[in-house]
Amino acid sequence: MVMSARSFGVAFLLALLAACSTVPVNAPVDSRVAVPQTPPPSTAILAPAQRPGYYLVRRGDTLYSVAWQNGLNFRQLADMNAIRSPYTIYVGQSLRIVPATGVPPTPLPAPAAGPVGAPPPRPVAAARSEQGSIVSPRPMPRPGPVMATVPAPAQASVPEPVVEPERALPAVVSRWVWPTRGPLLRSYTPEANGKKGIDIGGKAGQPILSAAAGRVVYSGSGLVGYGRLIIIKHNDSLLSAYGHNSELLVSEGDYVKAGQVIAKMGSSGTSSTRLYFEIRQDGKPVNPLRYLPRG
Repeated sequence: MVMSARSFGVAFLLALLAACSTVPVNAPVDSRVAVPQTPPPSTAILAPAQRPGYYLVRRGDTLYSVAWQNGLNFRQLADMNAIRSPYTIYVGQSLRIVPATGVPPTPLPAPAAGPVGAPPPRPVAAARSEQGSIVSPRPMPRPGPVMATVPAPAQASVPEPVVEPERALPAVVSRWVWPTRGPLLRSYTPEANGKKGIDIGGKAGQPILSAAAGRVVYSGSGLVGYGRLIIIKHNDSLLSAYGHNSELLVSEGDYVKAGQVIAKMGSSGTSSTRLYFEIRQDGKPVNPLRYLPRG
């Protein structure tokens, strides 16, 4: 009988626990985990080079090639970006190609030479007492032992590269020659969209000549639509360009004479063998036939 009562008590407790476990218990409000919501798309902030009016310098660009493809005189481009001679630009640099509206910000002055901070305290002179005797200042603490410093080993000096100074170009071009011989495939059309120079036919490998003396300011294939291109600066206002070459025989910085072979005719960047020739004055295309000799 005693065992039956004990068994009944255990069964009753088990039934009570089972009933309590089915009762839902709400979690505290503070411990609930908020369901993450998809944030609204943020407005993309464009880098200066991606905004209209800027150009991002790529490998192979020069100040002259950037000015050329944006219809600017190289001095305009240099002035807008505070670039001075020898007009060096760098990959990844953002160049303004449209004049800024308003007054440009005044550049900050260069920091003064020497350490920045309060001036060192003046030496304390011996003071005089009311009776006129000299009162010695407080004794200064004796400096500690001076540790000998071992000088660093001298490094071998690397000689700086010798940069040849730019030659002065004449203010007036005295001689012009035809860049090559061949039929005139396309004449100068000022109202045409895109390139406004002339096309001269010929054979592959035919020599291309510098139309006037000057300095090569671009030699490469980075300008879309021109193929292998050479740009020559003749003075501060005149440039000439030679496109679609198969081979370039001069490099940037080279000085060339009128009639000097600078490239070989080809079909790079076009569908047939030809030379694209253009002259620009102050950044704007002009009729090359005004400069080239007749015949």
